[in-house]
Amino acid sequence: MKKQRVHVWITGRVQGVFFRAYAQDAARRTGVAGWIRNLRDGRVEAVFEGDEDSIERMISWCHEGSPLGRVDRVEAVQEVYTGEFNGLTITH
Repeated sequence: MKKQRVHVWITGRVQGVFFRAYAQDAARRTGVAGWIRNLRDGRVEAVFEGDEDSIERMISWCHEGSPLGRVDRVEAVQEVYTGEFNGLTITH
């Protein structure tokens, strides 16, 4: 299956609601690797790598988010797959 990399920005009530931790769990379940972090403007930014189906499932999860959060918008941009990640890391 074709590998993909996507750069994602999530807008809404996505900080202080365990969004990154829930995303890390979702990434483990779907087999997605990369990183995720909070931005100063209140959004969450992430880079996900994996097979096409896994990336689609992870982006779908981003539209739902954590149980305490609220997602207003998800922007995703395709990038060149690198294979540099092992798991999803929460960064600062």
